[in-house]
Amino acid sequence: MTIQIGRAQSRLELEQILSLQKNNSPNALSVKEMEQEGFVTVTHTLDLLDDMNKVCQHIIAKENDKIIGYALCMHPKFSNEIDVLKPMFKEINSVLPPGEKYMIMGQVCIDKGYRKMGVFQNLYKKMKAVTKTHYNCIVTEVDALNKRSLNAHFAVGFIELKTYNSNGRTWHLLVLK
Repeated sequence: MTIQIGRAQSRLELEQILSLQKNNSPNALSVKEMEQEGFVTVTHTLDLLDDMNKVCQHIIAKENDKIIGYALCMHPKFSNEIDVLKPMFKEINSVLPPGEKYMIMGQVCIDKGYRKMGVFQNLYKKMKAVTKTHYNCIVTEVDALNKRSLNAHFAVGFIELKTYNSNGRTWHLLVLK
């Protein structure tokens, strides 16, 4: 099995990202699966995913021609595009120094059959490599209920900037320098 880490370049790849996203959303998972395997919070439209990709290409993991994982790049200029993320940008602005150049990792997801194989770490390794010349850090947030994701982010070097509540949920705002 050869897994390649690269950048999203085609509409088909974006469509595959959306398919993987849909399969890992709370609507597709049981409570037990969400507790054990994690979940994604946001569902994107193809147009928004494409617009984000035009600014900074998403990081993808592929086996042959199949997307088996992704880490979305979300430039701060998209801060008003997704309602559930608006509070995150407010919190970022309250803790990062003015003028800090950062990229948002808008969502990370690995196909269930490819977990615990280093794909998560390799997606972040690639994201750091391709963003470091233009951005000082990568910022993301994780739902406090998503223990698997939170632990995985800490394992690759993220540190917590703050914990906050929004829309009845607790969020961990994280940064990777």
